[in-house]
Amino acid sequence: MGQSATRQPTVVAEGFSYLECPRWHDGRLWVSDFYTEKVVAIDGHGDTDVVAEVPAQPSGLGFLPDGRLLVVSMRDHRLLVRDESGELTEYADLSGVVSGVLNDMVVDERGRAWVGNFGFDLMGGAAVRYTTLTRVDPDGSVSVAAEDLGFPNGMVLLPGNVLVVAETFAGRLTAFDIGEDGELSGRRVWAQFGETPQTDDVGEAVQQLEVAPDGICADAEGAIWVADAVHNRVIRVQEGGKILDEISPGTGVFACMLGGEDGRTLFLCAAPSFPEHERRPVREAQLLSVDVEVPHAGLP
Repeated sequence: MGQSATRQPTVVAEGFSYLECPRWHDGRLWVSDFYTEKVVAIDGHGDTDVVAEVPAQPSGLGFLPDGRLLVVSMRDHRLLVRDESGELTEYADLSGVVSGVLNDMVVDERGRAWVGNFGFDLMGGAAVRYTTLTRVDPDGSVSVAAEDLGFPNGMVLLPGNVLVVAETFAGRLTAFDIGEDGELSGRRVWAQFGETPQTDDVGEAVQQLEVAPDGICADAEGAIWVADAVHNRVIRVQEGGKILDEISPGTGVFACMLGGEDGRTLFLCAAPSFPEHERRPVREAQLLSVDVEVPHAGLP
């Protein structure tokens, strides 16, 4: 593994509830703080600006071709859009095709959004159930893009119109080709980490996962940085599953994003754990950063 295995991240900002879905945009890192129901933008000095308040809990973020921000509103199954004045309005209602709490999202250069969902009541202790990926087109129309995904979570768009989805409870990254019409085809395993758990018990599944891929981002060599939600680390993986690098900051890492002026700053969304009842009442989440050699590529 690379030198960064021994590199300790530094704290960029702290005092959050639970950070997810970081996006480097326009010189700042935009990120959702789940349980304060805020989207914040953080500059390189740690100065924080609240850019949106989402009462039904913000998650996935993405930017439309015209620069407007799309925000996943988790609990009411909606996509919201933020205009230049900062006002949020409904962009699409996903409740007709999605029953579970919405999750992460990636937006492509044409303004198409792919949105994951939990598929089951994770925080309520329900059994693991596989679920769908939803596509929202620029005209606001909503459709099922893929089925039978094991907790679709972070996503990246690689060159050649390839969508890679982190399936947290399947322990893998799954790739699709995106057609001109937005249809997905050519489904394949991009990286498999150990055996996929064959249990529907969340606790057992977590114990069995060698990697629980959460938030992900891609670099200019075609590798993907993966936040491993149950092993307090972020790993750099090439297609086929070989782990090239690992950074272990000594706390939970649930999402990552390459940014900074040269694209070589790896931002980590860190917290001691992920259960809502542990994170909601406290402000222990941090945004960390570490310098890496290969810069950002792809989307987000």
